[in-house]
Amino acid sequence: MASSKLQALWNHPAGPKTIHFWAPTFKWGISIANVADFSKPPENLSYPQQVAVTCTGIIWSRYSTVITPKNWNLFSVNIVMAGTGLYQLARKIQHDYFAEAEAEPAVVKE
Repeated sequence: MASSKLQALWNHPAGPKTIHFWAPTFKWGISIANVADFSKPPENLSYPQQVAVTCTGIIWSRYSTVITPKNWNLFSVNIVMAGTGLYQLARKIQHDYFAEAEAEPAVVKE
């Protein structure tokens, strides 16, 4: 049974014998790097980089469902890219626009 599933994967139009397999597989490196940046301070994050990661994830997720053959590896890596990019953007926006208001001490008038 496992042999037939491996054979089907090997011979799939988006299988390991094609670029359709390897391009999204290596693209996982970008998503993994973005996850590793979760521990990075928000002030060190880049708006242009995270917008690019998010938009790439959203656009290519849609594209991967339209093309033939369906490439679920491409779809999944781009969903993760969009998710990690959105999370990083939320961290950066919260730090830049909302953390300052919380950090300011309240002035007490007598």
